[in-house]
Amino acid sequence: MPTEPTDPVTPRRTRLTPEREGELYTAVLDILREVGYDALTMDAVAARTHASKATLYRQWRGKPELVASALRHQKPVRTSDVDTGSARGDLRALMCAADDAQMEKDAALMRGLSRAAHNNPDLLRALREMLIEPELAELDAVLRRAVDRGEIAADNPALDYVGHMMVGAFVARHLVEDRHPDSAYLSRYVDAVIIPALGL
Repeated sequence: MPTEPTDPVTPRRTRLTPEREGELYTAVLDILREVGYDALTMDAVAARTHASKATLYRQWRGKPELVASALRHQKPVRTSDVDTGSARGDLRALMCAADDAQMEKDAALMRGLSRAAHNNPDLLRALREMLIEPELAELDAVLRRAVDRGEIAADNPALDYVGHMMVGAFVARHLVEDRHPDSAYLSRYVDAVIIPALGL
């Protein structure tokens, strides 16, 4: 499948204010929801945000990196900021951070992106490098704290699969029940699936 050309040179990051960067990311996600990944173009982002394409390519190598950065930016809570003092509290804070309306929008967006990533290796690479791997590293730090507190056994085999379980909670409900995950469902999921698996 043809993809939009990307700058072969490593982009030079220019200084954008956090507010301006947030505006760009919001526009990217809005366009994604409107037309999907394949139809999203850097031209459309530039027009929507009154930015130049040159600025976009200096900040991000291309569309995959811009989309992955926008997704990471819009997360309602940073995994690294979560520290409630208990593993259960941390997991519930991570899973139920967004309100139900936002979770429904995000779930639909991620379903579309997962289909796009299947056909676009550049998008899959960007999502892994810029979103999935950093999030898993931060989740690992959350779980290590629980191990250090003595809540979870260091050799518990489920520790390697917490990320999989968390993603599964969002994906499976729509497939199995044709319903979007909401905070009540995710809270029950944490208590019924993840907490027992970790031996808590």
